[in-house]
Amino acid sequence: MSSELKRIIDQVSKEKGLDRDILISALEEAIKSAIKRRFGADLELEVSYNDELGEIEVFQYRVVVEEVTNKDLEMSLADARQLDPESQLEDSIGVKMDMSSLGRIAAQSARQVIMQKMKTAERDLVYEEFKDRVGEIVNGTVQRFERGNVIVNLGRTEAILSSSEQIPAEIYRRGDRVRAYIVEVRKDPKEPQVVLSRTHPNFLVKLFSLEVPEIADGTVKIMAVAREPGSRAKIAVSSSASDVDPVGACVGMRGSRVQAVVQELRGEKIDIVPWSPDPARYLYNALAPAECSKVVVDDNSQSLEAIVPDEQLSLAIGRQGQNVRLAAKLMSWKIDVKSETRYAHLEDPAYHALLKVSGMTEAIADKVYDYGIRDAQQLAAADPAELAHGTRIKKDIAALLIDEAKRVVSPQGDNGAPSAGDTDSL
Repeated sequence: MSSELKRIIDQVSKEKGLDRDILISALEEAIKSAIKRRFGADLELEVSYNDELGEIEVFQYRVVVEEVTNKDLEMSLADARQLDPESQLEDSIGVKMDMSSLGRIAAQSARQVIMQKMKTAERDLVYEEFKDRVGEIVNGTVQRFERGNVIVNLGRTEAILSSSEQIPAEIYRRGDRVRAYIVEVRKDPKEPQVVLSRTHPNFLVKLFSLEVPEIADGTVKIMAVAREPGSRAKIAVSSSASDVDPVGACVGMRGSRVQAVVQELRGEKIDIVPWSPDPARYLYNALAPAECSKVVVDDNSQSLEAIVPDEQLSLAIGRQGQNVRLAAKLMSWKIDVKSETRYAHLEDPAYHALLKVSGMTEAIADKVYDYGIRDAQQLAAADPAELAHGTRIKKDIAALLIDEAKRVVSPQGDNGAPSAGDTDSL
């Protein structure tokens, strides 16, 4: 039995990579716990592993007293002197326990505690190994699936790639190789300790660091990242060397570097733009591939107004607003995109006068303004049929707007009676 225990300790230590002393300490603690559970929690015990003999030795200590009231904790002077003739009152005498007296229940308890201690020791070892690796990219193998989460085998331990950290539409199969970013290493007795992500913005940063030597050596720096994983991303880059083009370095010869990253991200489109400390210039770059005609900056509210050619409005905004949304994330500023026509309208006081007509919306005002009507007076004099035809709005809406414009122009109406808008003065 003694050689068997020694073999198990050596085998577990080697297979799990656990310190042998940690295992022995766990074993000693387990035996002590089992004995106390079986014979009493108040026992004074000393448990140690004898490496030479390959066995656990347990000593029960009792105090020498004149009159014994608790035989588990006390020993008479006469009994003590049978063990040690020089014993005195208040001495603590240790007696080696017979391990066979533990019985099957205590042995089973010991085994459970040993297994738990081994798991705890192993988790502590994993935590110590990975805690300083947060922010690194690791490679692993898909082990299994749990409620949409992917459990990844990293060799030393298992990691979790939760459904929220997976790139949309990615499909994994058992045995697939997977590369991911370590976002967290936690001490959790129930869940995998290493938490992975493929959607984190820094995953993109790290992938470029691996592909672009200029980023790895610090010449080129990624200043900001905005991602909608699996769809599109924008990164802003700058260079500390005047002779190094940061965008060109990231793109690589014939796009080789950026394409390597795109392939890893399953086709995610990546816009690489030059960073600038000037918000206006930065926005010109961030809205690419659209081009801005003008940028209005409001430093106080950290908001930007981008004016673009009419034909590029949809390009600047992007499908479902994605392009301008990513640009806003990249800059951490609020961005409002307007066409040149809309901006010109808003700069004209006459256009604002049209908006004051009850029932007038910006969309209708744009059509009325472009039709050539510049103020409420011109609108009041318009013919409903002609206005409807010229602006392509419904005839009843055109008639309603003309009536409202007449009220603006002549608040008292044709017969001098107060209009609905003047009832407050009655």
